[in-house]
Amino acid sequence: MNYKSIAKKIIDLRNKDLTLRNDLIQKGLMDEGYHEEMEEMHNLNAEELKDIIDQIGYPDINKVGKEASEAAWLVIQHAIGLPDFMKMCQELLKKAVAEKKADPLHLAYLSDRIAVLEGKNQIFGTQFDWDDTGTMNPNAFDDLKKVNQRRNSIGLNTLQEQTDVIRHRVQTENQTPPRDLLKRKQQMDEWRKKVGWME
Repeated sequence: MNYKSIAKKIIDLRNKDLTLRNDLIQKGLMDEGYHEEMEEMHNLNAEELKDIIDQIGYPDINKVGKEASEAAWLVIQHAIGLPDFMKMCQELLKKAVAEKKADPLHLAYLSDRIAVLEGKNQIFGTQFDWDDTGTMNPNAFDDLKKVNQRRNSIGLNTLQEQTDVIRHRVQTENQTPPRDLLKRKQQMDEWRKKVGWME
C-alpha cells in the first residue's frame, strides 16, 4: 500500500476545501447559510475519503502522517450532510485515539459537531455559531465548569479564551451575522431534517 500517495490525496482534498472556503469568505457568501458549492465539495471530498478508509482503515498518524491525518479529520468535520459517514468516522477515531494513533482534540471537535447537529449539548464547547443577538458564541453545552475541566484534560484553553479567539477570527475575516437569524435557523433545521440529523 502506497501510504505516501494516499497522504498526498488526503491533503489535496483539504486544500480544495480551504481554498473554496476562503474564496466564499472573500465574496461575502459564507454568512447566509450552507453555500451549495461548499456542500457539494464537502460531500465529494467525503466520498473520496470514504473510498480511502475502505482501503486502509482510519487514516491515522501511523499510516499517513500527522498532516494527512489532520487533513482527513478536517474533511470528516466538514461532511455535515452525511450523518452516517461522520458517525462511522467518530467510532473509528475513538479507536485510533485509544490506541494513541490520532489526536484526542480531533475526537473532541468531531463529537461536539455531531452533538450540535443532532440538537444536543456539546461536551467540550468547540462549536460556535451566531446567537439570537447576532453575537458569535458557543453552541449549547451542559455546565461551564465541567466543560472547562474537559477542555483542560485534553490541552484546550478555557471556553472564554476560545470565545475571544473565535470572535477575533470572525472579525478578521469580516464575517457578519445573517441578515435574518430566525430564517437561517429555520432553514438549518429543515436541512438537518432532510439529511437525517433530526426527526
